[in-house]
Amino acid sequence: MDNKLNLAEICKDVRRDIVTMISKAGSGHPGGSLSSVEIMVTLYYKVMHVDAKNPHDPKRDRFILSKGHVAPALYSVLARKGYFDMAALGTLRQFGSILQGHPHMSSTPGLDCSGGSLGQGLSIASGLAMAAKKQGLNYRTYCLMGDGEIQEGQIWEAAMTAAHFKLDNLCAILDLNGVQLDGPTAEIMNVEPAADKFRAFNWNVIEVDGHNLDELAAAFECAAQHKGAPTVIVAKCVKGKGVSYMENTCAWHGAAPNAEQLAQALAEIK
Repeated sequence: MDNKLNLAEICKDVRRDIVTMISKAGSGHPGGSLSSVEIMVTLYYKVMHVDAKNPHDPKRDRFILSKGHVAPALYSVLARKGYFDMAALGTLRQFGSILQGHPHMSSTPGLDCSGGSLGQGLSIASGLAMAAKKQGLNYRTYCLMGDGEIQEGQIWEAAMTAAHFKLDNLCAILDLNGVQLDGPTAEIMNVEPAADKFRAFNWNVIEVDGHNLDELAAAFECAAQHKGAPTVIVAKCVKGKGVSYMENTCAWHGAAPNAEQLAQALAEIK
């Protein structure tokens, strides 16, 4: 953790990394990557007990990226935290690169789990949290999910399990940006009221502005203090946050900006 850094500036750097690496790759998922920036920056720079120099420390906190297609945001944060050379960001999605389109644990330093198939991350995170309790370890497990993803039943099986076993060392974060691949979540399969659904599953629920760094930091602190139940932070976010032509648009769920669009994006991220 480093409380002295300007997290808002780091968020801008991460957004620049995201659009640049996806543009160079010619493919990727900018919309959800951009919406989750503040969440990941707050976790890795202010909340989680992790150390790039000791990435396999059994006492480290764990992070599961359940919506694995937003790997560019995680890759940028990991590189900037020192897990691997920044130059690797320019190899996103290339054959043989350590940075594939979805997280690959055996290839990328700093990952606690591979990802790709949506809906599975909360089950994995619940298992890690349960293992910590059984082994007497104090690490916390964090799991970032997308709102389109919670349309899948496995999420709710995991939610029921985590509450039943009182996994208060588990904190899920829901990136509630309202847009999935094919359109607004409200039209594809409405997930609202998402917060109330988790409350009905006996979770501690905290609702925040997912782009407000202070609110996120306070929410993670409250989650760490809550006992007897897992916590979900329902973070209201904007798909494509920071790039005007990408915001709230399903077309930018999985598309790469061309050179002209990249220039505009970089000009807007100030």
